[in-house]
Amino acid sequence: MNPIEKYNKRAKEINSLLCVGLDADYDKLPEKYKNLGGSEAQFQFNKYIIDATHIYVSAFKPNVAFYEARGTEGMDALKKTMDYIRKMYPRILTILDAKRADIGNTNNGYVTSIFNWLGFDAMTVNPYLGSIALKPFLDRADKCSIILARTSNNGAGEFQDCILENKEVLWQYIAKKVAGEWNKNNNLMIVMGATVPDDVAIARQITGEMTFLVPGIGAQGGDLKNTVEKGVNKEGLGLIINSSRAIIFSENPAEEAKKLRDEINNYRK
Repeated sequence: MNPIEKYNKRAKEINSLLCVGLDADYDKLPEKYKNLGGSEAQFQFNKYIIDATHIYVSAFKPNVAFYEARGTEGMDALKKTMDYIRKMYPRILTILDAKRADIGNTNNGYVTSIFNWLGFDAMTVNPYLGSIALKPFLDRADKCSIILARTSNNGAGEFQDCILENKEVLWQYIAKKVAGEWNKNNNLMIVMGATVPDDVAIARQITGEMTFLVPGIGAQGGDLKNTVEKGVNKEGLGLIINSSRAIIFSENPAEEAKKLRDEINNYRK
């Protein structure tokens, strides 16, 4: 069972397309966690969020920047977090938001560290260097690479909306490449931001039943209703809808996770 199958199975079992982003920004942690010091601060906060929300969640997605910023303590916290998820909730998909991209032999290092040492099921990857450079990611049939197509951030269209000589939009050309030529192992997804739901609809037409990682819900103000209605595939799946800050730094993360899960499901109908 590859990661996409793992996600679909979990999504069906608990009727949820929700992903919680474990973006444990140290400066925003409650004091009781900061007082733990070292790697325990972020790890114990993550553990609290994971335990509180797992019943509503089909995926967890840490952003590596919040851990790399704290050096060895942060990376130790990320490793402990992954070990905990794999031990306690092995049916939940794990995604590292790392947006890696480099030449092939350097990518071998990313593959080893993220897929093997940390043990993630999936990671985000930047397509800018082309398929030859990305071969170490694409060749891992047992893992999933999630290729940036149309992201949710302000200014994303500066390059992603550029029109190519063949009149195609750049992000659409990338989506077509990923869904067709690159996806020989059926182990790829694309990133499609909830801030551009009309583009999500176009991406669904381009990629067929492919799964999208969808950032931009919550703090970024993405359009959940249109994203879900235009983005789900024929099975009512095909979306991994991420929310980070709006859930993990709320007064009641479990309640917020359930609320978002239910809202997503309402639009799926």
